[in-house]
Amino acid sequence: MLEKALTGSKAYWRWIIFLLVIIGAGTLAYLKQYSYGLGITGMSRDVSWGFYIAQFTFLVGVAASAVMLVIPFYLHDYEKFGRIVIFGEFLAVSAVTMCILFIFVDMGQPMRIMNVVLHPTPNSVMFWDSVVLGGYLFLNIIIGWTNLGAEKKGVHHPSWVMPLTYLSVPWAVSIHTVTAFLYAGLPGRPFWMSAIMAARFLASAFAAGPALLVILSLIVRKVSKFDPGREAIQTLGKIVTYAMFVNVFFLLLEVFTAFYSNIPEHMASFKYLYVGLRGHDRLVPLMWTSSILAVISMFLLVFPQFRRKEGLLATACVTTFISLWIDKGFGLVIGGFVPDPLGHITEYWPTIPELVISAGVWAVGFLVLTVLYKVTISVKEDAEGLNYREIVSVRAKRVEPTGASH
Repeated sequence: MLEKALTGSKAYWRWIIFLLVIIGAGTLAYLKQYSYGLGITGMSRDVSWGFYIAQFTFLVGVAASAVMLVIPFYLHDYEKFGRIVIFGEFLAVSAVTMCILFIFVDMGQPMRIMNVVLHPTPNSVMFWDSVVLGGYLFLNIIIGWTNLGAEKKGVHHPSWVMPLTYLSVPWAVSIHTVTAFLYAGLPGRPFWMSAIMAARFLASAFAAGPALLVILSLIVRKVSKFDPGREAIQTLGKIVTYAMFVNVFFLLLEVFTAFYSNIPEHMASFKYLYVGLRGHDRLVPLMWTSSILAVISMFLLVFPQFRRKEGLLATACVTTFISLWIDKGFGLVIGGFVPDPLGHITEYWPTIPELVISAGVWAVGFLVLTVLYKVTISVKEDAEGLNYREIVSVRAKRVEPTGASH
């Protein structure tokens, strides 16, 4: 089926070339980092996790969000998701691919990644994170590709896929839960040491992932003959609405806990992020941008008359995605490092090479996504064309005797 990705319009090939150029620039920047070291990034002794790990954390949530399609479709027979569930599974494949690449570029010596395989340490949360990520990638590739192949042949998916599908549901929750434990298990970082950190991660994941899927579904409808379905898109919009409100509620719980109990270390990170601390306020504009976008998205999502208009729904999903990307793909990680356990403030900002490498990783993810979506759309268009011809043929056979009698 991959041969279907080798044909397309001029716009399709322009998009592919654009992604390859970004990947090339990212590769060159990474080679410079590989030869010089992580000194070309904005990271330091005090801020040892930067833009790379922040993107990894955010994208794990995007990957986990595929479960919001799998549960209604496979467990509750919500047939409207049948047209887009494969798109959710392939989005997870793309997101996990980017997660793995961001870990790769964050390692000073990439071969150190092999230590996880050669010297497994089950008492390490990082070990379990690598296990759940690799397993989730494998599950979504197998499930998505097998179901797409069955759809191409016009047959029901094989029975052995269903146990894997059911397994993918708790596995999706586990990948973001284990990632949250990486943060919540560090006692020297009060900003992260929260019992609801995993719940916050899942809430933001179930808002950002479906929001991106809504945007992708609208793009698919625009650039192809395949329609993901208005009702499916509207249902995703409702999921984004509920998850976004829960995410903001959890954030406010953290703020209340920190300031009502007057915990200095916990308050310090919030102050640094939202009002600045001792003259250091580099991230304040970003965090307020995230908050304003969150309010805009919730206003557009909570009213059904706004949400039913796909233009406003798309706007709400874009603002949701950007808001959560800033909050989780930047503020959450950096805020945990500033100030450090001794109260010192070392600010962080990604360098140009760091941003170029990150753009290259995102481009790889979108290239994988584009190829998988191109194959999926081609198969679905062929299947719908075949079904249409079968319907026309059946109708013709029904009409033929009547016409002959006349």
